[in-house]
Amino acid sequence: MNVRVLCIELRRSVAPWAGVVVLTTAPAFLYLLSGPWWKGTALWTTQWTSMALWTRFLLVFLWPLGMALGALQGLRDHRSRMAELLTSTPRPARHRAATTAGATAITLASAFALVVVLGAVQVLGDTRYTHLGWLPISLVGGLALVAGAVLGMGIGRILPSPLIPPTLAVAAFVFVNLLRVSTESGVATATVPTRVALLSPVVDEVRDVFLTLSAPVHLGQTVWLLGMAATGFALLAAATPRARLLALAPVLAGAAIALLLLPTDPRRTYVVDEATAAQVCDGPVCVAKVHQDRLADLAGPGKKALGLLRGVLGGEAPTSVRESTAPRGIFDPPERSRSAVLFDFDDSVIADANGEELTRALLAQGMAPICSGRSANESGMLSEIAGQSVAAGWVLGDLKPFSGAMHTSSDQLKTARPVWKELKALPWSEQVARVKAAHTAAVPCAGDPLAILDGGSGR
Repeated sequence: MNVRVLCIELRRSVAPWAGVVVLTTAPAFLYLLSGPWWKGTALWTTQWTSMALWTRFLLVFLWPLGMALGALQGLRDHRSRMAELLTSTPRPARHRAATTAGATAITLASAFALVVVLGAVQVLGDTRYTHLGWLPISLVGGLALVAGAVLGMGIGRILPSPLIPPTLAVAAFVFVNLLRVSTESGVATATVPTRVALLSPVVDEVRDVFLTLSAPVHLGQTVWLLGMAATGFALLAAATPRARLLALAPVLAGAAIALLLLPTDPRRTYVVDEATAAQVCDGPVCVAKVHQDRLADLAGPGKKALGLLRGVLGGEAPTSVRESTAPRGIFDPPERSRSAVLFDFDDSVIADANGEELTRALLAQGMAPICSGRSANESGMLSEIAGQSVAAGWVLGDLKPFSGAMHTSSDQLKTARPVWKELKALPWSEQVARVKAAHTAAVPCAGDPLAILDGGSGR
């Protein structure tokens, strides 16, 4: 490829504008719109894998845009009425196609890389946990953007109509949304077979910092996208109907091979990143490696909470405090354990607390762990958070609401205070019996701790 010709192509073609569109719309979407990419532990500027997945999520509109801009570039020869002139020149068509496709590929790949770098710079300043497991996610995303644009160029050249760019944009947008794989049920799911759904380069919204795409997904999508790019290039260089027909072979072959490589089981699409989820401990208090910078603030309150639990529950008390890393869906209950106080940094009651407030929150989670799924907020239903406040208050000697919960302090106290007063009015032995019964029922989600503390069966 002649460098001088490539520079001219970069100056006079649609390629620079394609890069500008990606480089402006992607950050504008992330910074100007409030969404899940700014919430919880999986926001796009705090962890490497989350950053890569969120920038890959942007392909939901960048990929259709790239394909449409590529088609606009493919219309250039027809618009300038130079098609016959170019076919009469001795320069091979593949050389012209390489220059045109190369210019667009360079600008789009560079623009997408700059968006990733923008996120990477912020991640570097926010976490001590560094790894390269996120890199394949971003590389496949950049390849998808380039392959879509090159395919759009080829289609635009063989179907030289001004309706082709908007038609391709709409078709690509429908394609990625129909095939997009979702993780709303705790595992990857889709409205079509998993293998077919994974032909879409777009990933779902990031809800779990411990999940990443599996290696078969990267490999299968790479083969499919390379076939797509090859077909686009072949269409761009094709001069005869027979050549145009043969140009479809790479994308068809790529799709066939990809369908053999991509996983059939939805549970093999998004998998737990074992290195990220590995536990880092300070004595009996452990967090996932990805959150190791939070261990120092958690260790003291965690050990104190374990001591208080041991004093109340004796041999039935949990012996460790551990961050839960098990994948689960929106409506699934949290992970359960009799031997550990399990917590999640997506629970704002835990994440926003420190010192004595954190000790109280961990003590409450050990006394009466919540059972409600994420749809009801990590801090639990009102009856659950009230039950926790009564149980923790009984141990600490005072009733206090939890800040950070979705329920207001006044609502928590209004629900908890009558139970607290009745419990404190009972003989000591009966108080102990009710508190232990509430704990026994709460761990397996076999009853309502607040109702048990109030003297009911809790069922």
